[in-house]
Amino acid sequence: MAQPHRTDEGAIAAAEATAAAEVTPDHPMGSAGAPMDRRAPFTVGLLAAAGALVAIGVGVLAWLAIDVLVLIGLALVLALGLEPAVSGMVGRGWRRPVAVTTVCVGLALLSAGFFAIVIPPLVTQAGSLSTEVRRVLGELQTQNSPWGRWAGQLHLQERVAQYVDTNGSSIAQGLVGFGAQVVGAVGGAVVVLVLTVYFLAAFPSLRVGVYRLAPHSRRPRVILVGDSILAQVGAYLLANLFTSVVIAVVSFVWLISMRVPYALSLAVLVGLLDLVPTVGAIIAGALVVLAAAAVSWPTAVATIVFYVVYKLFEDYLLWPRVMSRAVQIPAWLTVVAVLIGGVLLGLVGAFLAIPVSAAALVILREVVYPRLDSA
Repeated sequence: MAQPHRTDEGAIAAAEATAAAEVTPDHPMGSAGAPMDRRAPFTVGLLAAAGALVAIGVGVLAWLAIDVLVLIGLALVLALGLEPAVSGMVGRGWRRPVAVTTVCVGLALLSAGFFAIVIPPLVTQAGSLSTEVRRVLGELQTQNSPWGRWAGQLHLQERVAQYVDTNGSSIAQGLVGFGAQVVGAVGGAVVVLVLTVYFLAAFPSLRVGVYRLAPHSRRPRVILVGDSILAQVGAYLLANLFTSVVIAVVSFVWLISMRVPYALSLAVLVGLLDLVPTVGAIIAGALVVLAAAAVSWPTAVATIVFYVVYKLFEDYLLWPRVMSRAVQIPAWLTVVAVLIGGVLLGLVGAFLAIPVSAAALVILREVVYPRLDSA
C-alpha cells in the first residue's frame, strides 16, 4: 500500500511544479485550461439540468426579494440620472469622490431649501383645511344648515355609526397597516438614497464589471450599446425632473392668480405627480380642476383650458427641446409601459417604466432588428 501513496504524492508534486511554472504577473492563478467538450451527451444533459435548476432558483429568489430588488433598481436609475452631472465635473478635472460629494451636498441643500420654503405654508394650509373639515362635520350635525339637512335626508350619521360598529376592527387594522406602510416607505426612501450615493461613487467600477461579463469579441459592441442606454436613460430622468419643476411653478402662478385656495400644496402635488409619465399629469390636472371648481365653475373651466394649452406647449415645444438627446418613445408605448409598470409595482413601477422602455428600444434598434434583417 506504500507504493500508491508515493505515486499520489508524486502526481501532486508534479502538478504543483507545473502550476508554479505557469504563474506570471499577468496571470497569478495560471492560464485557463482547454474548455470541456460541450457536445458530449453527458455534458449537454448536465448543463441543461443545471441551467434549468439555476433559472428556477433565480426566479424564486427574485420573487422573494422583489421589494429589495425594486429599491435597488430605483436607486440605480436615480444614480444614472445624476451620473451626467458627476461625469461632467470629472471631465473638467474634478476627482470623482469630490464630484459625487458636491452633487450630493448640492441636492441636500436644494432639498433643505425646498422644504424650508414649502413646509411652513403647507402646515398653515393643512391647518386651514383641517379647520374647514371640522366646520363641515359640525354642520352635518346641525339640522339648520344645508349640510345638515342633506345628511338628515340621507341618514348619513346612522349609516356611518352602523358602518363603524360593524367594521371597527377592520378600520383599526387598516390604520395600523397604513402606519406600517408609511414607516416602510420612509425606510425604503432612506435605503434608496444611501444606495444611490454608493452607486454614484462606484459607477466606473460597476460599469467595468458589467462589461467584463461580455465575451471579448463582442465587448466593443456591448460597450457602445450599453453607454447609449446609460446616457439616454440619464437624459430622460433629468428632462423629466426639469419638466416637473416647470409645471409646478407654472401651476402655482396660475392658482395664485385665480385665487384658488391651497395653491402651494396643489402645485407641489402637481410637480410630484408629473414625475409619473403621461398618467401623472392627467391626474394632477384633474385634482387641480376639482379644487378650482370649489371657487367657481368659470374658474374650473379656465383651469381646464390652461392645462390643455400648457400640455400642448410641453408636448410640442418644451419636451422635444429638453429630450433632444434622449430616446423618442412613441406615445402608445409610453401609456402601455406606464400602465403595466403601475399594475406590477405601483407608483414606483410607473416611474421606472419609461427608463426600462427606453433601454428596450435601444436594444431592439441596435441588436434585434439588425439580426432579423440579416437573417
